[in-house]
Amino acid sequence: MTDRQLVSPCVSICALDEDDICVGCFRTGGEISIWGLLSNDEKREVFRRIELRMKGEPAPCVVRKENKG
Repeated sequence: MTDRQLVSPCVSICALDEDDICVGCFRTGGEISIWGLLSNDEKREVFRRIELRMKGEPAPCVVRKENKG
């Protein structure tokens, strides 16, 4: 069985607030722009941070670590 790709949390209300957080899906602009490049584990972390942001808690942008080696 393959690991299915997680679906984007986009709700088609695309507008970033003054903190660079989308008022529709609660992702940062950076998270939106790299969504297709993230692994499922990284996407799960974005969803975790979305939950925090929805509660009004700070949650910095998920930044994908580049493989250097």
